[in-house]
Amino acid sequence: MSKKSTGLGAAKKLSKRRAKFRWSLKKYKARVLGLKKKADPLGGSSQAKGIVVEKVQLEAKQPNSAMRKCARVQLTKNGKQVTAFMPGDGANKIIDEHDEVVIECIGGKMGRSKGDIPGVRWQVIKVNDQSLKSLLKGKLEKARK
Repeated sequence: MSKKSTGLGAAKKLSKRRAKFRWSLKKYKARVLGLKKKADPLGGSSQAKGIVVEKVQLEAKQPNSAMRKCARVQLTKNGKQVTAFMPGDGANKIIDEHDEVVIECIGGKMGRSKGDIPGVRWQVIKVNDQSLKSLLKGKLEKARK
């Protein structure tokens, strides 16, 4: 049975003891070792550029039965492939294969997927350096690259 040290010179021993036991905390270990940045395909940044490899349709989770339009995007910075959601009505008609897109995090709980789309953590915000929102509204015409 170990007891915490007390007394005048106990501060150093207590702080060493605390430092040792902090490694049992999951959040502390992940932060210090930088595990979130290592596992993140975007490398810790909020947005990343990529090229659309293919367009896919994912089935929504129960109780919904929709087909969510997504795109497989290969990131230019590290070559990793991620699945990004195409938000908006008719976005899959605007985004074509080999288009340059900018993706960002959807913002689900703890960086995970949001809503009924399983495993999709990113969404498309720009196509060929033009806002997807303004392309959908008809304010801009899609640029040819």
